[in-house]
Amino acid sequence: MKTSDFWFDLPQELIAQTPIEPRDHSRMLCLDGDTGALCHRHFYDLIDLLEPGDTLILNDSRVLPARLYGEKEGTGAHIEFLLLEQKEQDVWEILVRPGKKARPGARFVFGGGLLAGEILDTVEGGNRLVRFTYPQGENFYAILERIGQMPLPPYITRRLEDKERYQTVYSKELGSAAAPTAGLHFTQEMLAALREKGVRIGYVTLHVGLGTFRPVKVDNVLEHHMHSEHYHIPPETAELIAATRAAGRRVIGVGTTACRTVESVATKYGEVRADEGYTDIFIYPGYQFKVLDGLITNFHLPESTLIMLVSAFAGYRHIMDAYRVAVEERYRFFSFGDCMFLTRCHGDTLNGLE
Repeated sequence: MKTSDFWFDLPQELIAQTPIEPRDHSRMLCLDGDTGALCHRHFYDLIDLLEPGDTLILNDSRVLPARLYGEKEGTGAHIEFLLLEQKEQDVWEILVRPGKKARPGARFVFGGGLLAGEILDTVEGGNRLVRFTYPQGENFYAILERIGQMPLPPYITRRLEDKERYQTVYSKELGSAAAPTAGLHFTQEMLAALREKGVRIGYVTLHVGLGTFRPVKVDNVLEHHMHSEHYHIPPETAELIAATRAAGRRVIGVGTTACRTVESVATKYGEVRADEGYTDIFIYPGYQFKVLDGLITNFHLPESTLIMLVSAFAGYRHIMDAYRVAVEERYRFFSFGDCMFLTRCHGDTLNGLE
């Protein structure tokens, strides 16, 4: 299985630069994973595609305004930090640009001195460990909300006027370096309408790392090593999934992050249980899904682990054909783009792959 098998040509103008308004008016390409049949809908049509007793699993992680612009103490040289993961109290792993200015012992200030950071060490991949300090009585996360910027992906070049448009309306648990973007299409009104219909909703938390969006750089897919991300499944969600499956109804993941969370735990235990930990699960064609019957997901980068995951879910050939149609029909791609509603392929997901 080659990384190049997951390439597709995408015109630059189809990369969405701004979110659509209202949220639920994005287009939705529906794909039957068994037959490959496609139909064109809008996200607000989801209520017609779900039945009472179906369960949606949503990732309630909230994006940190994790991009900080500051200056080096003494020289005033400009620096950019991107927070990746908290390692201990006030110690974070970060990406930093320019890296040559961020050697161990270097100190930087942000927000006119509201926040300071000292580089502790260089770690794997060239990332840094930094310890932050701030005035007594202040809260680190409150400071981030005041001076931090949303860590939008590099393919989004326009400034985001409203930070909340890069958050889901149900986001709660701070910790992600990027949004679980499949959930951006929901409104509170739509969630209420789904509940009224009898669709059940459960929440998991997976804090999205930037590694999710990096292209695979090896020729052989099987040689790729996934980054690790923190997850949590509460007891009520595990019980909801079990009850849904016992009743013969569908469990539908909202986003690849929700998918990876429940599939990680089911792989670990043979069933979904309340659990917390780290996952580096890598899902590609040939993987046997244990939990999900359906998946709501945005359109993903060529040669990414995410397009491999959806190919495993709905079938390689079906997905590549669907992406070709999406380009022809000028769907909007990536984080602020349109979405797909996939039902699982129960046959050979390797069809079309050597």
